[in-house]
Amino acid sequence: MRAVIQRVAEGRVIVDGSVVSEIGQGLLILLGIAPDDSIETAEQMADKIVHLRIFEDQDEKMNLSVLDVRGEAIVVSQFTLYADTSRGRRPSFIGAAKPDLAEPLVSAFAEMLVERGIPTQTGVFGAHMDVAFVNSGPVTIIQDY
Repeated sequence: MRAVIQRVAEGRVIVDGSVVSEIGQGLLILLGIAPDDSIETAEQMADKIVHLRIFEDQDEKMNLSVLDVRGEAIVVSQFTLYADTSRGRRPSFIGAAKPDLAEPLVSAFAEMLVERGIPTQTGVFGAHMDVAFVNSGPVTIIQDY
């Protein structure tokens, strides 16, 4: 499982011209699923992300988690995080899980964030999505499990 975690001041996902998800301060999480990922992998990733201290405290040090700042999250499935560009010029995506595995794990991961106290919205699995956000900092973290 691979996540690109962006600290955002705001974010939204648009599908077919309609906003399907929208948050204020929090995290935009682009989530890629590998063929060997499992519920246990999703649990580890969720635990890491909700406690990741990437928000600033009163001394402007990154000391607070999304829980501490009462932030929100948007989870967007993104199989392209497993692109292999080592050969040729067209990426290969054989390192990404098939939709029958990926879709339920993305949904389970989003639900795990909710269970841990993070209001969470999602994109639309398999849809063409426009993702708009204001990266705060900027802060962008890549996390693999």
